[in-house]
Amino acid sequence: MSPTSRVVFLIAIAAATALGSARGPAAGAYADAGGLREIFRIRLVNDYGGEVSVSRDAGRSWQAVGQVLRYTTKVNRRGFTASKWVSPGRVAAAAVNAIHVSVGYNPEEDRGVVFSVLPREFLAPPAAYHSFLSPNSSIYTDLAAGERIFGGGEAPLVGSSVFLEEGDGSLSALTDGYVPARGDALVIVVALPERYPIAASFENAEGGAVTLEYGDGSQRLLGWVIRPARGIGRFAGSRYAAMGRIRAGHAGVVDVSTSPLGFLGAFQIIPVGHALSPEMGAAWSLTQWMIVGPVAEDSPLWEGLMPLFYQHIRPDYRAGDLRAADWKERLLSRFLVEADFGYGWRPLWAPRLAPDATVPLPDWAHHALEEARRIRILFPLTARGGPREASAFFAGAQEQGTRRGRP
Repeated sequence: MSPTSRVVFLIAIAAATALGSARGPAAGAYADAGGLREIFRIRLVNDYGGEVSVSRDAGRSWQAVGQVLRYTTKVNRRGFTASKWVSPGRVAAAAVNAIHVSVGYNPEEDRGVVFSVLPREFLAPPAAYHSFLSPNSSIYTDLAAGERIFGGGEAPLVGSSVFLEEGDGSLSALTDGYVPARGDALVIVVALPERYPIAASFENAEGGAVTLEYGDGSQRLLGWVIRPARGIGRFAGSRYAAMGRIRAGHAGVVDVSTSPLGFLGAFQIIPVGHALSPEMGAAWSLTQWMIVGPVAEDSPLWEGLMPLFYQHIRPDYRAGDLRAADWKERLLSRFLVEADFGYGWRPLWAPRLAPDATVPLPDWAHHALEEARRIRILFPLTARGGPREASAFFAGAQEQGTRRGRP
């Protein structure tokens, strides 16, 4: 099947399936993933002054990292569209500026039911903030956007299980229809697949391959690019993420910041089914979205499925990782996005957009990624790949880390 025929086929099948399948909770249809391995837990007490803490030993000990400034006893029954593709009791989205938790499905609205955990900046959110925000159903913390559980090394994954801690310390899964109560202690268990990739690569052209790469040198053809990314846009949360950082992930998006911290500029990778959602019509005409579809022609929808949109990718990157004195150690715990503009892999360049959404995007923004032949997401490495794998990959990453800007 030619690239063009493949694209047309995927769009047609996805459109037909989307009409008859409004809700598809993440099942993880990805045979290579294997089992899950816990890496840490987040505990949050839903009360004024409630402690936010992290455990790296399965809950035997905890490190306090912040506290709750405002609790909630409400949920939002009209969550963002992609929240309907995540089962209740799991993280529906993880971003540098929010964590959203699924607690049900609202068939009348065809949307998920969610509550949120927010960084301190959203006690007074930016004016004209064009991203999902639910002030009354949010737990506000004193943690900054982009730090700790919001992208600073301790963020959850889409699909991470969320539990209610009982009085005796045991954990019970959040039930469908759960509503937070004051004083509830919530625990998010963050676990990675045992077989974990080192990179996801996208040929940035219609019909281009989407592949996973592993530390043993093997590759897996994952899907196809239906519409390549050609430009960048004003995605609100990108101001809280550094260049080349995963800004957010949910069951229908991987959001990549292309701008320095404090500035707007990003592009998004979305599955074809979500691209057919009513509010995503612009993704077929504007250039800041890459639309992808699965390789299996009997799997028309990709929403809420591993690895791109479930259990694999999270906002996690610290500025200066590759240049730090302990860069090898730091490299183990970050994601980084690079592009090949015809000169080999380079860090994303740093365009920035004026925040005023009433001002049209400059012409160059529509073409900012036009010359990018390939885009890849570098995953955090793990020790299980062996010294040779790690040393080779570290060397390449260190070399790339010495370069900045677009070639």
